[in-house]
Amino acid sequence: MFNRDLSWLTFNNRVLIEAQDKNVPLIERLRFMAIYSSNLDEFFSVRVSEMRRLKAIGKKKINNALPLAPDQMLNRVHDVIQDQLKYYGEGLGGLYDELSKEGIFINRDSKLIPASFRKEVDHYFKTKVLAFLQPQFLKKKTKPFLNNKELYFAVRLKKNTKEKIAVVNIPSDVLPRFYKIKEENGLFKFLFLDDIIRVNLDKVFPNYEILERVSIKLNKDADLHIDDEYSGDLVEKIEKQISKRNLGTPSRFLFDQNMSESLLALLIASLNLDQDDLVPGGRYHNLNDYFQIPNPVGSHLEYPDQKACHHQAIDRFPSIFKAIEDRDQVLHFPYQSYDYILQFFNEAAIDPDVKEINVTFYRMASDSIIGNALISAAKNGKKVFVFMEVKARFDEENNLRWANKMKQAGVIIKFSMPGLKVHAKVGLVRKEKDGKRTYYGFFGTGNLNEKTARIYCDHGLLTTHEDMTTELAGVFDFLHKKGGPEKFEHLIVSQFDALGGFSQLIDREIAAAKAGKEAHIIIKLNNLEEPNLIAKIYEAAKAGVKIDMIVRSICCLVPGTSGIKVTRIVDRYLEHARMFYFYNEGKKSLYMGSADWMSRNIHRRVEVTFPVYDEVVKSQLLHILDLQLKDNQKAVWLAEDMENVRKEETTEKIRAQEATYVFVKDL
Repeated sequence: MFNRDLSWLTFNNRVLIEAQDKNVPLIERLRFMAIYSSNLDEFFSVRVSEMRRLKAIGKKKINNALPLAPDQMLNRVHDVIQDQLKYYGEGLGGLYDELSKEGIFINRDSKLIPASFRKEVDHYFKTKVLAFLQPQFLKKKTKPFLNNKELYFAVRLKKNTKEKIAVVNIPSDVLPRFYKIKEENGLFKFLFLDDIIRVNLDKVFPNYEILERVSIKLNKDADLHIDDEYSGDLVEKIEKQISKRNLGTPSRFLFDQNMSESLLALLIASLNLDQDDLVPGGRYHNLNDYFQIPNPVGSHLEYPDQKACHHQAIDRFPSIFKAIEDRDQVLHFPYQSYDYILQFFNEAAIDPDVKEINVTFYRMASDSIIGNALISAAKNGKKVFVFMEVKARFDEENNLRWANKMKQAGVIIKFSMPGLKVHAKVGLVRKEKDGKRTYYGFFGTGNLNEKTARIYCDHGLLTTHEDMTTELAGVFDFLHKKGGPEKFEHLIVSQFDALGGFSQLIDREIAAAKAGKEAHIIIKLNNLEEPNLIAKIYEAAKAGVKIDMIVRSICCLVPGTSGIKVTRIVDRYLEHARMFYFYNEGKKSLYMGSADWMSRNIHRRVEVTFPVYDEVVKSQLLHILDLQLKDNQKAVWLAEDMENVRKEETTEKIRAQEATYVFVKDL
């Protein structure tokens, strides 16, 4: 098996490859550079921090697949990243050159700020920037405090014969990272905030000679460490942990590689760093800020606009509930409008026949319309139950804010359980009319979040299927009062033997293959790591089952084993749906859900994987799945050495996301 962290690094390298693809519009390539940088930041703050903790406690081996000690693993990870960063730097230089030919110049040297604009730039510094600067001198008894992932200058100063060292924040958290100027020749020039400060440091340190000024950045352990077993209030513990996130131990000290050895030595001593922390880099850090670069030139530098499509089968009805009563309805995001999900909850909030609404949230939008609809529903006298996951990494604070807001409006809020995350993306509405009770279920592969639905490829199923919705009610019973059914016949629910449910479906294909019948499995995931299910896939392949995998990110399964093929797709949207297809002797069973095949999803989270019974819905989903397997433009093969290998083009060029949009538009 592959190691999960090295496998993830190959995914981030695939993002980097997309940034270098000359067929991708220039501004989009810059955004892929930003995505790579953002991904790497989180990797250091979470995964590298975990390796550092294992090293600190003397653990001899790291996780699955690579029996290396943590210090060896850290060395391996740093070597891979350094190779990628070299490729990143080379590609970025070429990208800058191409942008300049289009009239967009990103300044890479403070000396190149046009003299004609120095007065304007200096005025901006004095009136806007200076108020946010907080210089700190290094002292023997007190070390400077650097915020996690924020930018600073390390400055070496001289006054008379004495030298001093200071750090100055670069306030890109409150000011735009780039300052735009337009020259008379029509060229748009973007100046880094860093350089505006760099050329004005003499105003920050008057009467000092500035000997050296170089950029630095510190990543800290940003994961929340909540024990599985504890006493006391979980929300209170998480709130305290959030407040301490900025106090985490270092996981990466990124510095300009041109920094003098003497200044680096002083910073190492002052910040209590060790060699594992040190990562030499370029002149500028936090390049995820490239997302802030606008497109002042023309639409040819970005992907063509794709307006979300209407769902004609739903639009035929005056109410979305009438459409669901007619038949199961499926929505494909971002190709179809997320407004239909908002409509589902908005109508539920005011429908007099709706008596109860149940929802799980993992990552809420900061200005969630769904959250406001639930508040309205509660104020309209309906029973509203929300299970809020407050351990969703980096979204804890926003989720807590919404939970408190809804609770004040009368929504019943249930928080995380000890040792258990709820990752399911489901909702259930109960209506009662003329003595008849009807459940309307929402089953999703992605978060109930209207913001991420614009860029994540997901599917949502709306159904009144009695068995499925009754079992979903059982899931909410479990979340509400830890009750619920002992067994699920239709849904595959983590905490209720998800491993057994998936294994049973694989075993059915194995039995068919051994009987000489056609057998085929297609699995689409974000991440694949759970060792038991990987072993099952190996077993199925050896038995003669045709195996096709689409795995976007972590893949610990080794492709090529008994003919197993693994596809990875990176394109303008983030592939996020989890889908599970089993030939089933021609009956073509299809499941979707929230669960990746990771140990945490299968064993330690509440996940809901659901069957697709409606044949029209199933045919749509299988067509989309087929397009993804045939993609030869944005899909690569994952090779046996974990490398991304371009697929050979056939006479027909197929780009799955473009083809899916055309398909959905024509439905």
